[in-house]
Amino acid sequence: MFGNMISNMMVKPFQSPLFDSPEAHGLDYENVEFKAEDGVTLRGWLIKGGTGKVIVQSHFGVQCNRGGWTPKGHGPIAPWKQDIKFLRQAKYLIDQGYSVLMYDLRGHGESDIGTIPWVSWGPEEAKDVIAAVDFASERYPEASIGLLSICMGSASTTYAFGREDSLGKRTILKAMIAVQPLLYTCFIKALGMPGFMARSGEKASAKRLGFDMSAPDFVKDAPKVTVPTLVVQNTNDPWTEMGMVRDYYDALKVEKDLMLLDLEKSRFAAYDYLGTHPEEMMGWFDRYL
Repeated sequence: MFGNMISNMMVKPFQSPLFDSPEAHGLDYENVEFKAEDGVTLRGWLIKGGTGKVIVQSHFGVQCNRGGWTPKGHGPIAPWKQDIKFLRQAKYLIDQGYSVLMYDLRGHGESDIGTIPWVSWGPEEAKDVIAAVDFASERYPEASIGLLSICMGSASTTYAFGREDSLGKRTILKAMIAVQPLLYTCFIKALGMPGFMARSGEKASAKRLGFDMSAPDFVKDAPKVTVPTLVVQNTNDPWTEMGMVRDYYDALKVEKDLMLLDLEKSRFAAYDYLGTHPEEMMGWFDRYL
């Protein structure tokens, strides 16, 4: 039972309600749904701007969805005290002539769950990234596509480049912004969780997922990324290891840059910064799309 409690913190799906909508931000949008290769139905918003440039946004995991993150339901120990609304950067992009596809990864928001009914931290969700890119390219066949991939979204996207049906085969892809990529093993270590607790949770998660969560390593797939990539990281993030972020950045074999932010001591600070200072990052898309 104790192991299941730890595992729930890491892999339990549907932990965050969808709390925002494009309508509240005055955006023209369409509710959309599409299927991943294994038949999982994914749901999202296609926010309409120009037809020549499209951004596919993949959110962070477990307690998030396409709308962002809310402290509601997390009690007094919530790691961030206000809503993080991802539609803020979407509105900025729309104003710059982009269209934006924001969708829920499997097991999050309004999307369905896969045959593995748990959050895998990227290996399974990689199928969703590929499906989202293909959907965007079907709707806008003449457009260039950029990837805005946040935390588990970054991991999922990088795994997607490493798959046999690789994102690298999609020539319409032109650039990526990877916000705070994070390996499960680094997260657990950074949390300072006692070894017996971590092992108990990992054992429960392995039984649920069918694999050891410490085994997959998206850094190994980073050399397979085929588009210019901007890596963004808060240097004061207490939930990661900067060495891992450097390893990921160094493993990229494409044109790249590393944006290090000096924000408050919270992983969520960079997620919030993304919406309050979008112009500092989105210029990367302007350069390549």
